Amino acid sequence: MNEYLDPYAIKARLAPAALAIAPVIVLIVLAFNWAQPSLPEAIISLAVMVLFFAASNVARRLGKRKERQLFATTGGRPENRELSYLDKTLDDRTKDRYRKFLARQLDQPAPTRDMEVEDPDEAAAFYVQCYNWLRENTRDTEKFRILFNENIAYGYYRNLLALKPYGIMLNLLTIAAAAAIIYYKPDFAELTHGKLVALGILAAVHAGYLIFGVTRRAVLDASKAYARQLTLSCEALIVQMKSA
Repeated sequence: MNEYLDPYAIKARLAPAALAIAPVIVLIVLAFNWAQPSLPEAIISLAVMVLFFAASNVARRLGKRKERQLFATTGGRPENRELSYLDKTLDDRTKDRYRKFLARQLDQPAPTRDMEVEDPDEAAAFYVQCYNWLRENTRDTEKFRILFNENIAYGYYRNLLALKPYGIMLNLLTIAAAAAIIYYKPDFAELTHGKLVALGILAAVHAGYLIFGVTRRAVLDASKAYARQLTLSCEALIVQMKSA
């Protein structure tokens, strides 16, 4: 259970899952009697709780699959190029300090500008080792709070992008289910035309956010922000090493 309650799981997995199935939750709230709940409402409450946790796991798996698709050319993981001479994210002096620091930690020579041009694969392999080392040494979420938050933001957008088509489909199915409740008037649920209109408006807003706000570009921007902060974590690690 603890794995579902840590901040990353809540914000990067449960939150996208909850947002994706939000139309279903709204329909349940509107269609059932929560003032005097009976057995159907109790069963539905339990089912919703299970649905949240199941959706969280699905969000993680689909998110990993989407990540592999987005970064297929780099082995399925975001490529970190911020230490490269050609990358303009950070200034040259800062990158030079960070390369020298990481080279000492890895006990390997850092590539020069000429080496990076002449043998880009070897230089890329060095940078991969640098970022692997950085990820392993920045796991303290209190000391590296900004980095942790950027990682959460990336996980949120990645997982929600993976759930996007399902969320849009749920909007359509929810409206269809609401219309069926009004038409057939089953004993276990009840909806008014006013609630159907409200549900339609919410569904439209929800679909609009998924279509225009959750995009490949949003994921790539979040990935870039995380990579930049991961590189900048060298600053705190340099200070930490000096004071040790």
